Amino acid sequence: MPEAKAPLVGLVIGSDSDWPKVRAAADALEEFGVAYEVRVMSAHRTPELVRQYSTMAAARGLKVVLAAAGGAAHLAGVVASHTSLPVIGIPVPTELSGGLDSLLSTAQMPGDVPVATVGVGGGGPRNAGLLAVEILALADVMLQTKLTEFKHKLGEKVGAKDAALQHALQREKR
Repeated sequence: MPEAKAPLVGLVIGSDSDWPKVRAAADALEEFGVAYEVRVMSAHRTPELVRQYSTMAAARGLKVVLAAAGGAAHLAGVVASHTSLPVIGIPVPTELSGGLDSLLSTAQMPGDVPVATVGVGGGGPRNAGLLAVEILALADVMLQTKLTEFKHKLGEKVGAKDAALQHALQREKR
C-alpha cells in the first residue's frame, strides 16, 4: 500500500453540513494530486481548537488553509489571525440571504489580516482549491506544468464551444 502524502492544504469547515457545499475545493486539489486534510471546527463554538490548529498548521507542513463557513462566517478570519500561511475563505450559501452574509463576513476583513475570498456557491469552492494549487505551484515545477496543461485545455474547450456555436449560427442563417 502506497504511503499517504502529508497534507499541504488544510480545509476547515464550520459544520459537517458544509461539506457537500464545499466538496468541489477538495475535488480540485485531488485533480492536481495535492494532499489535504479536512477538519470541522467553529470560530464561535470551538475557538481554542481553531487557535491551536491555526498556530500549528505551518509546523505540521501545511502551506495553505481553506476555511469555509456560513452566516457569521468568521472562521477564515480567526484562522488568519493565528497563522502566517495564506488563508482562502469560502463563503457558504445560507437560507437567510443566499450567502451574502457569509460573503461579507469573509471578505470584509480588517487591515493587516488578509483573507483571500472566493465567490459563494457555484464555482467558489472549486476556485478556492485551484487558488491553493496556484499558490503551491509557485514552489513546485510539476504543479506549474499541470496548471499550464489545465489552462491550455480550458482554452481548447472554449474554442470547441465557439466553433460549435458558429456552426449552429451558420445553419440558422440558411
